[in-house]
Amino acid sequence: MNIQKGKLLFTGILLVLSAIASNLFVIAQAGLAPLSSLAIQFLLPSVLLILLTIIFSKVIQYDDIFHLAINGIFAGLIATVSLEIFRESGFRLGTMPGELPRLMGVLLLNRFAEGPDIWSDIAGWAYHFWNGASFGIIFSLIFGKSKEWYGLLCGVLIGIGFMVSPVVKSLGIGLFGHEYKRGFEFATTVTLAHMAYGVVLAFILKKMNRGRPNIWQRFVMNSQVKI
Repeated sequence: MNIQKGKLLFTGILLVLSAIASNLFVIAQAGLAPLSSLAIQFLLPSVLLILLTIIFSKVIQYDDIFHLAINGIFAGLIATVSLEIFRESGFRLGTMPGELPRLMGVLLLNRFAEGPDIWSDIAGWAYHFWNGASFGIIFSLIFGKSKEWYGLLCGVLIGIGFMVSPVVKSLGIGLFGHEYKRGFEFATTVTLAHMAYGVVLAFILKKMNRGRPNIWQRFVMNSQVKI
């Protein structure tokens, strides 16, 4: 296996692993399996495998993969803070139906009957921020250094995906939150929060990933090697 094929393989592995975390909450809210079980079977192993893959990419000197992934994690965490500014403000103003990270924590630690505690809150917030970091890895690997409107578009698509997912149905607020008070306020808050996430993510990665090839550039490089 040549270097370019190896890097494409590592990129594919990281993309698949990074897509696991956020989808587990959707699967749980669809009633297919409890989040506490999914966390043990899939979430924790995927986190460990992501970290090991990143470390191994450094060991075998796939430096661009290593830096794209690390930069994605960092940018994703910071971008999640910007998302939280809008989401938390919306929750305080009544445009959001509840504290989603707190709900995540209750489901993760299987405390639905007992209610939240400090450990479930920590677990929920950690899971929430890891979801942001995971998408940061995906965005960084696919787009590398890109313009902010790429992030804006991706943020809007993530927001739409959330508002039509089983999550809103489980919250009892209907698609796009149209059954929650003034539904447009929920949709507006979710959209603005994810737009902020996407723009901040792309802005940070545009600086950090300068000069590093993304997945599409590696395809081109691989084709050139064959020629």
